[in-house]
Amino acid sequence: MTAHTADTPTDAISTAATAAPPPPSSTSHHGFLLPIVGAAAIAHLLNDAIQAMLPAIFPLLKTNFALSYAEIGLIALVYQLTASILQPWIGLHTDKYPKPYLLPSGMVATCIGIGVLAIAPNYAILLLAAAIIGIGSATFHPEASRIARLASGGRFGTAQSTFQVGGNAGSAIGPLLAAAIIIPIGQKGAAWFMLVAALAVAVLYRMTLWVIAHGSHRSQVLAKQHVAGLDRHLAVRAIVVICILMFTKFIYIALFTNFFTFYLIERFHVSVQQSQLFLFVFLASVAIGTFAGGPVGDRIGRRAVIWTSFLGVIPFALLLPHVNLFWTAALSIGIGLVMSSAFAAMVVYAQEAAPGRVGMVSGLMFGLMFGISGIGAAGLGVLADMKGIVWVYQVMAWVPLLGLATCWLPKKSS
Repeated sequence: MTAHTADTPTDAISTAATAAPPPPSSTSHHGFLLPIVGAAAIAHLLNDAIQAMLPAIFPLLKTNFALSYAEIGLIALVYQLTASILQPWIGLHTDKYPKPYLLPSGMVATCIGIGVLAIAPNYAILLLAAAIIGIGSATFHPEASRIARLASGGRFGTAQSTFQVGGNAGSAIGPLLAAAIIIPIGQKGAAWFMLVAALAVAVLYRMTLWVIAHGSHRSQVLAKQHVAGLDRHLAVRAIVVICILMFTKFIYIALFTNFFTFYLIERFHVSVQQSQLFLFVFLASVAIGTFAGGPVGDRIGRRAVIWTSFLGVIPFALLLPHVNLFWTAALSIGIGLVMSSAFAAMVVYAQEAAPGRVGMVSGLMFGLMFGISGIGAAGLGVLADMKGIVWVYQVMAWVPLLGLATCWLPKKSS
């Protein structure tokens, strides 16, 4: 049984868009629309800068509330699982029943979560704040990714990597903003990030208006350029392998996102601010690698990019726990560049394996990212309490070997 035709009209995020297509002058052309893809990337930057703020202030919260590593991991788990559980369902639902204003509404939830975080008096309220912020993230990623695809003009990898690099740039900027604003002021300084959320609401509102006006027409144009999906058996196999690869990538990335600062402080005795600068460098390398991977995947194929990414990162990962501070920074840059290059290729590969399910697949991929990171963060926190954070890095160095599962990816749609 062959999967549905790619990018059916239900991929548009608006019931209002089912009217007659707009005149050519309103859309200028049917190619890659940089203003729309760029707006999606900017919104992703703002969203993920907020999301990255939370792990960046973990050392502050650990001190203020006398938390263990396991309790820090639980905060990450609550946030990530809230986003993970909701994202695929939101994507599946909006594939069938478009919700034009879901994007700005979700960002309003994020804004509320930030306010709760800033005034949280105890650990339970911290967990509540993490959950609310997770809800905002869950509503953002599937729909924003869909808009980037609609505006891609068929250059799906380039659009996806542009969209994702905005998020990675936000993830890199978030710790810097946290170091500059929240660490000196304290927990209440998180309230300044409500301004970032307000700006994101404005950008998402404008994007929503574009989709209402042009989404259905753009979806019909893309449907004419569709790539046939895999049959059911191969599609299931492809999705399972992609899930294994996502697990490999994001549990290892979670090791850096949530615990790299603690690793540097414990092993090399750097300050909190210095450790956050190293985290920024790592996250910036992730952003660069993500941006490069999409266009390359459009040219040489998704499968080739995935293979190169996972094979290339193995030696860096195995060396990192055994080198000095300088080489730790250098290897972390290599890990960020190489491992992140596969992200857009994996998302687009999954979308092409099961076309017509852009929202569901995007929600599954982004949701899986958040969920696996959260589960990994909680588990790694427990291990760090038991064995020490340096020991955890030594063991996790072997995880990228799971990337060899790429050999089971079907070659069609690569």
